[in-house]
Amino acid sequence: MTPMLGMLTFIFNFIGLAICLLGLTLAKRMSRRWPGYSLAVLGFCIATIPIWGQWLVAD
Repeated sequence: MTPMLGMLTFIFNFIGLAICLLGLTLAKRMSRRWPGYSLAVLGFCIATIPIWGQWLVAD
């Protein structure tokens, strides 16, 4: 793994985790929960971008 790829993996994981936690917090506090849950799913997808990228490049 190159240093740049390692740094980008850390950044995507950190940003995705923050968005996911924000979405779950919003889902807990709001009367309509679907916006928070959809934000949490978006955060999870952002956090898994490096994994999907490595999988797609390897094939």
